[in-house]
Amino acid sequence: TMPVSPQFSSRQKEIYNIVLESHNRSIEMLKPGIPFKDIYYAASGVIVDGMKTLGLLTGDTEEIVLAGAHAMFFQCGLGHQMGLDVHDMEDLGEVYVGYAGKAKSTQFGIKSLRLAKPLIPGLVLTMEPGIYFIPSLIDMWRAEKRFSDFINYDKLEAYKDFGGIHNEENFVITADGYKLLGKPKPKTIKDVENQKRK
Repeated sequence: TMPVSPQFSSRQKEIYNIVLESHNRSIEMLKPGIPFKDIYYAASGVIVDGMKTLGLLTGDTEEIVLAGAHAMFFQCGLGHQMGLDVHDMEDLGEVYVGYAGKAKSTQFGIKSLRLAKPLIPGLVLTMEPGIYFIPSLIDMWRAEKRFSDFINYDKLEAYKDFGGIHNEENFVITADGYKLLGKPKPKTIKDVENQKRK
């Protein structure tokens, strides 16, 4: 994600840096044997902590994620397998392909996680956390008083015109970690703004 203007606004910087921190934390965890679902929960925790620093969430990070309140900002999954098709073999069913036959959660947010099984060498996947401010979702949850113990709806109103921020990179799992596929992209705010100047 990059700003339309030459530079990020201060509010865009705040949200972008939270997404970048979530992205980087997720990448650090890539290795054989770790369930991708665990990486999703870690990425969600980083996003929750960031939203707490902005005063948009309050409470215990783990409780917020387990309750599903983080999905106000992180509605999608963290990534998916790639193969001959961009979303590898999902037509066979995500339960079989991404979950090794185990049941998926029906909770809003995590139910969109396409990949949850332990990672193995040779598996190719995307890493793409994001934060999205969806006005209709904000209005609906506020009217329902959903997660009002965690979400500061008064402060959240100011973000209804924000949109979203999302970065994506692709990786292959190796015997001892991971390898980035393709050339590294500019990711820090400084690098993105410098790239825009070129």
